[in-house]
Amino acid sequence: MQAMVLEAPRTPLRLVQRPRPRPGPGWILVRVGACGVCRTDLHILDGELAGPSLPLVLGHEIVGRVAEAGPGAPFEPGQRVGIPWLGGACLACPACAAGRENLCDAARFTGYHLDGGYAEYALADARFALPLPERATDVADAPLLCAGLIGHRAYRMAGPARRLGLYGFGAAAHIIAQVAVQEGREVFAFTRPGDAAGQAFARSLGAAWAGDSTAAAPEPLDAALIFAPAGALVPAALAATAKGGTVVCAGIHMSDIPAFPYRLLWGERVLRSVANLTRQDGRDFFERLGRLSIRTSVTAFPLGDANQALQRLREGALEGAAVLVP
Repeated sequence: MQAMVLEAPRTPLRLVQRPRPRPGPGWILVRVGACGVCRTDLHILDGELAGPSLPLVLGHEIVGRVAEAGPGAPFEPGQRVGIPWLGGACLACPACAAGRENLCDAARFTGYHLDGGYAEYALADARFALPLPERATDVADAPLLCAGLIGHRAYRMAGPARRLGLYGFGAAAHIIAQVAVQEGREVFAFTRPGDAAGQAFARSLGAAWAGDSTAAAPEPLDAALIFAPAGALVPAALAATAKGGTVVCAGIHMSDIPAFPYRLLWGERVLRSVANLTRQDGRDFFERLGRLSIRTSVTAFPLGDANQALQRLREGALEGAAVLVP
């Protein structure tokens, strides 16, 4: 099979030929139909996340079909599945026993510890693969496997906020904005300064307001979700949030948060992070999608153009998400 491989941090991915893997007991081999390109992939590539299993196939927004099921794997060949970021957990520690497997100290992540979907085939522990409905296309659904799932977990952590701010209007925000609007919330989109195209995109998806992340919100927010990996947005979001509101940091990596006066946190505001996802998050999200009409905006790239897709993401030159197609 062909795969785009990261051999060392801060070096371009290399297209190589690899033997097609075989699934062991409880595992499945998935023929990749599409794999989304996530900002976490950039953090791994740039060496900002320590300890990747090199050489490594990046990618954890995988949609495809089961090519082969190992003994005991509860999937059939041809079944449509998704492989998300959480690739495994011990399922025995206190966190796992409490249904918080995303916090397991022994968790393993797709495209970080385990080879991911920048390839023609990918292996997955069947217990952590998600059966997917026959909807849309693989390319359209790929961003749902991380941008959608992490956005959904962050959205739930925000509580019943009527006025919701979204900082960084990329892959995750453009999905969760549609969920929020269809569920009757007001969305306020904050983009890079001067990003008129991104602001117009947010308004086209139903945002009540869109402007620069350096601008003041037109009215106090009940909650804010920060998807951009910029720590400076934390005090800005707190300042824009009303008393009792919640600010959720939704990324796996963020630049340092600058010092800010206590008055921004005072008033029972809550500042919290979201870490990864659980299998139940996946089931809940796709059940929720069945009641809504969500359209992902994607730019498709051939597998061999993964480096170009990552660079476009780095430059903020995408509307929505990039997706690789083997």
